[in-house]
Amino acid sequence: MTANAETTKPMRGATRVLHDILDDLNRIAPEPSAEEPTAAPTAALGDVVDRLDERAFGFLLLLLALPCCLPFIYVLPQIVALPMLFLAGQMAIGGRHPWLPKKLHDRRFAIPAFSNVLGRAEKYVGWIERIASPRLPPVTSHLALRIIGGLMLIPIASILTPFPLTNTIPGIGVAIIALGLIERDGLLVIGGLLIGFIWVFLLIFVGAETLSLVKAWLLSRG
Repeated sequence: MTANAETTKPMRGATRVLHDILDDLNRIAPEPSAEEPTAAPTAALGDVVDRLDERAFGFLLLLLALPCCLPFIYVLPQIVALPMLFLAGQMAIGGRHPWLPKKLHDRRFAIPAFSNVLGRAEKYVGWIERIASPRLPPVTSHLALRIIGGLMLIPIASILTPFPLTNTIPGIGVAIIALGLIERDGLLVIGGLLIGFIWVFLLIFVGAETLSLVKAWLLSRG
């Protein structure tokens, strides 16, 4: 089966492509140096981009969003949210293929760690593998992708909020959007956006209520 045939399958094909890319990068990674003989093999983010097809935005957003789907993982979601914002911004201005500045292009990550995260995160969105299919084509048209890119900036930005579990729900939403982009499934794209925006609304609402309670408590102590 060819790589192109794999990418036309539901989510299993998408994650399989990402696994294959990471396996290939792991195979060609330089040997550990004498100074760090136990160091894990690494790859640059640009190495992944260079191996993706015309749906590179979807594949790259999926790869970066999956670590955010896992609960009780800190720091990494905030790190990957920055290139996710950059990619969504490119979609919003009409980009057809991801472009990364040299600093992001050359940013390296540990391949085994990312492969492990990819494998663990699959179970959180694995049920989508069985339902993804081309639907609502206008939603994934080039013009619509500009709107989607702009809307994605909001839930992605919420991942940067440094509070427990604030990355999981928007991460799942972005992962679903990415799968929708890969599979040309407009229904998944809409569903992912709804998840992301509902979460942002709740985050703002709960945050405002918390601040109000704290303010009231402080005034009562005064």
